[in-house]
Amino acid sequence: MANLTLNNRILEKYFDMLKGLDNPSKKKLIIKLTESLDIKEEKVDLQTLFGAWEDDKDSDKIIKEIRESRVEKARDISFE
Repeated sequence: MANLTLNNRILEKYFDMLKGLDNPSKKKLIIKLTESLDIKEEKVDLQTLFGAWEDDKDSDKIIKEIRESRVEKARDISFE
């Protein structure tokens, strides 16, 4: 999600709108804003990104499927 930067005038308008909320609503808003500050990027363990191919098919069947899925390209390509 993209970050949005607001100037003081816009922040004051938001505050004027929100200051009329009841206290429980203000507390919920404070909690949500605080939690949004604590978002940490998830780190990926590189070892989970590679490994052996796992499949129930035998190699001959996989090779056959690959060959059957190939698309024959036209040899006469004209740009006219």
